[in-house]
Amino acid sequence: MTFTAFILLGFFSMLGMIIMGLPIATSMAFVGILGGLAAYGLPFINSIAPVVWGVHNDSLLTAIPLFVMMGELLLRSGIADRMFGAIGAWLGRLPGGLLHANIGCSALFAATSGSSVATAATVGTVALPSLHRRGYRMSSALGSIAAGGTLGILIPPSVNLIVYGSLTDTSIGQLFMAGLIPGLLLAGFFMLWVLIQALVEGNTQREPKVPLMERIRLLKDLIPPGVVFLVVMGSLYSGFATATESAALGLTCALFFCWRSGRLDWTLLQNCFVQTARTSGMILLIMTAAFILNLAIGLTGVAEAMTAWVTSFGLSATATLLMLLMFYLIVGMFMDVMSLMVATVPITFPIVVALGVDPVWFGIFIVIMCELGLITPPVGMNLFVVHGIRPDKGSIRDAIIGAVPYVIVLLLFSLLMIAVPSLATWLPQAMR
Repeated sequence: MTFTAFILLGFFSMLGMIIMGLPIATSMAFVGILGGLAAYGLPFINSIAPVVWGVHNDSLLTAIPLFVMMGELLLRSGIADRMFGAIGAWLGRLPGGLLHANIGCSALFAATSGSSVATAATVGTVALPSLHRRGYRMSSALGSIAAGGTLGILIPPSVNLIVYGSLTDTSIGQLFMAGLIPGLLLAGFFMLWVLIQALVEGNTQREPKVPLMERIRLLKDLIPPGVVFLVVMGSLYSGFATATESAALGLTCALFFCWRSGRLDWTLLQNCFVQTARTSGMILLIMTAAFILNLAIGLTGVAEAMTAWVTSFGLSATATLLMLLMFYLIVGMFMDVMSLMVATVPITFPIVVALGVDPVWFGIFIVIMCELGLITPPVGMNLFVVHGIRPDKGSIRDAIIGAVPYVIVLLLFSLLMIAVPSLATWLPQAMR
């Protein structure tokens, strides 16, 4: 068996185990350990412990449970409910009505959550009952919430960007800043699609006009998420705090606003702690398995071999990125986005860097590919999340149909990112 065939066998074996339902961390660790044993024998086992210890001894990863906890507090304290009401009052008069509020609320909650699934679940829980009562078409409602939820891993703070930065040794601060403009632009493009769809279909459904003074009064409900975002990003980019310390400051602000809401009690805290532990444990287990796999990849020279093989074709950076776009679109249909990232970045990152692609820009590109995976069947997690909380108990087909236009928007936006890389690189460079 050639070296290339050995690499492909390992990758597709891991993909097959994931598709069959084996835990993601187990699949990656199994392939990594088996590959390492095949190449180096039992001494490979001795090298795993220092790697695992090094992963969990990295203070940067402490930011993950802090950001997850921050989003949980804002959700369970009722702040997200009031946030949706305020945004709906301002955007509900546009053609498409509250579908714009779905996107806007998702973008704002993404700035405090760091998780796409949490964003989709939060906005869906708040918005879907209201949309159902008002007679909105369920496929459009589900699609807008599923797509808006993807902004949770692009608009900073983002757990996926933290994981990418840890895997590639890229500045978390630079990645957060790079995700800001693409995240806001993508939210704008989603809202533009809602507007175009409403005008083309002749659907002029709008919400009743809210008096200006009432809309101004409701702006106070946007203060908590806005303050949390400013504290996190401001402390990070002013140099006052590291990524982990800024997460702790954001969590402190979230606790304060939760206390001000009158809902802070032991039951709420217990629920937040349990959910945070579940989510963080899942992420860290996957990362541990990913680093075991990365160890095997590094020691066996897989990344170097794949880089040499791809560059031998003489493809330009743009052509390579277009190939990766198709690759991630297809593979993302069958893999969870976190496993998609940690399983492929160790191989694709050296290839694109060798072609001169900016590591920070590639981090945003990878996250957009993960966003595609979140709303493409059969394993689009956001589709299952919004379907699970819909009030009318219809078919998941509605969620899939509603998400298709947003998949196209994401693909077009990816092409725009490739054509104009400064959309992601300008702000980090300007802030240096």
